[in-house]
Amino acid sequence: MVTNNPENTFLKLSIQVSLNGLSFCTLNTKTNTVVYYHKKVFEKELDPVNLLQKIEEEYNTQPQLKSPVNEVKLCFCNTLFTLVPKKWFKEEAAASYLKFNTKILKTDFVAVDEIETKEMVNIYIPYTNIINYFFEKYGEFEYSHHLSILLNKFLSFEDAKGIKVYTHNSKNRLDLFIIEDGKLLLCNSFTFFSKEDYLYYLLFAAEQLELDPKKFRLYLGGEIHKENEIYKLLQEYVEHISFLSSETEHEIEEGWNINRSEEYILLNTL
Repeated sequence: MVTNNPENTFLKLSIQVSLNGLSFCTLNTKTNTVVYYHKKVFEKELDPVNLLQKIEEEYNTQPQLKSPVNEVKLCFCNTLFTLVPKKWFKEEAAASYLKFNTKILKTDFVAVDEIETKEMVNIYIPYTNIINYFFEKYGEFEYSHHLSILLNKFLSFEDAKGIKVYTHNSKNRLDLFIIEDGKLLLCNSFTFFSKEDYLYYLLFAAEQLELDPKKFRLYLGGEIHKENEIYKLLQEYVEHISFLSSETEHEIEEGWNINRSEEYILLNTL
């Protein structure tokens, strides 16, 4: 439960949920140190009903998750989203924007994240059964979409000159962002099953924007590293490749093995 007990007012819990897995992280805001971390990867993609069952299992088997905290942030990772310029956005018509990108039901709940200072909104579908579960457990809490977190991060980098291509990689999902002089040109998520699929989506998006792979800088983040077959293939086509800095402003308490690059979203939610 969320508590105002002075002994726990400095604990913040970040939770990342997707149909492929879960991540939990607790930050001691007083010392700016991550004091708990837990990750669960599923063998196959689940539906929201079975996903909730997995969350309940984690709370039954992870004693640290039963500790009181002061603040909770929940991040939904899915492809049920669309971006709309703020000046054209009408809240009462939020669901109508989504119908062009994904199949939605009349019973679906639609949520909106505002992208800070960039005059755009991210419209998405969270999982209401999971929102209800955490509301019953913690009371009021914040939730957002994973692309909102990434956009707020990438669009805030001080070095904004020129064309920058950012990717965030997770199991069979490529989140792709193309930014020019601090302005978003493209943001989309693709499902891929081979390194060739991955390369195709990247180069096709670049081609549509008339970008030369030999000239733009590509930044890779998430579940990718120099020994990855995708990275090796990209090197044949893209001239300038870097990895997103995995460093965060938070310290990690000894004993918690966190891959900062893989948990780029979770750590930037804190």
